Amino acid sequence: MTGTADRVVPWQPGVRWQVICQDEAQWRVGIYSPPEASASDITELEQHDCPELFLLLEGELTIVCREANGDLREIALSRTHPVLVTSPHGGFCPGGPFTGVALVVERATFETLYTPLAPALL
Repeated sequence: MTGTADRVVPWQPGVRWQVICQDEAQWRVGIYSPPEASASDITELEQHDCPELFLLLEGELTIVCREANGDLREIALSRTHPVLVTSPHGGFCPGGPFTGVALVVERATFETLYTPLAPALL
């Protein structure tokens, strides 16, 4: 396992994605805080070949998901309701760049597909 064990795990504000600890064979946990401040700022969606669990830690953060029919749906994260994401997705902080912070749990290894998002779709 990599990361700081048996003490507070540090992370740096103002960074989109940072892994804070992991079991290199099974799982990793990271901090996600996007610079995008609205859905229209998102230029691409990502999709892993495994689920990701998002839980809001502070501020406001909204996940934008592409549904099976192609529609986009916004999910405002909550501190009390984790969200499991399996669809193509991106995120934004309605309060401004990096003002929302989420804890993310995912597999240690996976494949990612990136899809450009045309501004007209938002």
